[in-house]
Amino acid sequence: PSSSCHWWSPEPPPLHLRQESSMTDSGAPAIVPRNFRLLDEWEKATSTSSDPTVSLGLENPDDHLMNNWVATILGPHNSVHENRLYTLKLVCDKDYPNKPPTVRFKSRINMTCVNQSSGAVDTKAFPVLGNWRREYTMQHVLVELRREMGAPHNRKLSQPPEGSEFF
Repeated sequence: PSSSCHWWSPEPPPLHLRQESSMTDSGAPAIVPRNFRLLDEWEKATSTSSDPTVSLGLENPDDHLMNNWVATILGPHNSVHENRLYTLKLVCDKDYPNKPPTVRFKSRINMTCVNQSSGAVDTKAFPVLGNWRREYTMQHVLVELRREMGAPHNRKLSQPPEGSEFF
C-alpha cells in the first residue's frame, strides 16, 4: 500500500485543511467536512482564549459523530439574568453546518425567543438561527443568545425560580 494514502488517522487534520477559507485548485472555497468543522469548534471552545461567559462541550465524550453538545451561558450584567448560569443542549445533525443546530434551554428562562413549554429557541424569533450562515458557529449562537438576554425586551422579564428546568 502507498504511504501517501491514509484511511484513518488519530491526529486531527492540519489546520490549513480545517479552515473555512481553504481554496481548491480552481480558486473556489473548499467545503470543510462536518466532523473537521466540529472538531475545530470544540478546540476553540475549550481553549483559554474563548469567551468566559459561555462554555461548550460534548455531552458524551464517546459521541464520535459529535451530535450532542451541552453549553452554559452566564447571564449578562444589568439584567434579571445577572449571576444566573443557564444550561442548554445543542444538537448538530448530519446537515450541520449547512443548517443550524437545534438549541434548547435546559434551565428555565423567560425570553421572547424561547418556547415556554419546551425550552427550544425559536428560529423565527432568533435571527442567528433563522438567518443561518455556514460560517456561524455554536459559540456564536451562545454569545448572541447572551446578548439577546440583555436586550431591552428581555432584560427585565420576570424569570422562573433559579434552578428550575424544562427537562
